[in-house]
Formats: sequence, structure tokens, C-alpha cells
Amino acid sequence: MITLVDHRYENMPRHQSPLQSEMIQGTLDMLILQTLLQGPAHGQTIAHTIERGSEEVLQVEHGSLYPALHRLQNRGWVASFWGTSENNRKAKFYRLTPDGKKQLAAQSSRWDQLVRAIGRIMKPLPENSR
Repeated sequence: MITLVDHRYENMPRHQSPLQSEMIQGTLDMLILQTLLQGPAHGQTIAHTIERGSEEVLQVEHGSLYPALHRLQNRGWVASFWGTSENNRKAKFYRLTPDGKKQLAAQSSRWDQLVRAIGRIMKPLPENSR
């Protein structure tokens, strides 16, 4: 699950934030693939990259991140290898595969269509502009 956080409610427990919600199915997969486009990373780095890239609006739950990484690996979209993290610990790193790049392109295209469609509903053009 990716949590959408409204920083106006930062002092509330996370489960009480009015904007906390699950994102559209598949969004986490797309964000992971996009993050790995920059290069191999371990889970903690992937989560932090998504959080920082969204200016802390999106929070990645670790209970969702690792199952997503395993799902992406099972589909052949990411591959993993063992390496040493920044703090000198053994960590599993993930990298994007060529099939993962193709999948990211397809998901990005569908995402763009979805955003445009929702935008047309949320901010319709005036009748005389159509």
C-alpha cells in the first residue's frame, strides 16, 4: 500500500489522516519500476526515493514494498542480487530488466491516459470550448 499523506494532519496518528488512502492498483509497481530506471537499489532506498520524490506526500509501507518487489521479480520485470549497502550491510538489490523497461513504458502510457481522463472530469472545459 502507498499512503497519501496530507501534511496538514501530520500530528494525527497515520490511521486517522483524512487523506490516507490506498492508491490505484499497480501504482506501487509503476513507481518501483520508475525508481529502478535510475539504477539498482535496495528496498529501503526504493522506498525513500519514492517518498522524497513525492515531497513526502506518498509513504511506502514496507509490508507492501517487499511483496511488490517479489511480484515484479516473478514477472521478470526486475532481477535481484546481493550487495553491500551504504552502511556496509549485506542487502538485496534490485535492477530493472529489459522486460521491466517495456512494462514501465506501457504502464506510464496508461497512467498518462488515466490522469488526462480524471482531469477532464475534475476540470471540464466550458461548453463553448468543446
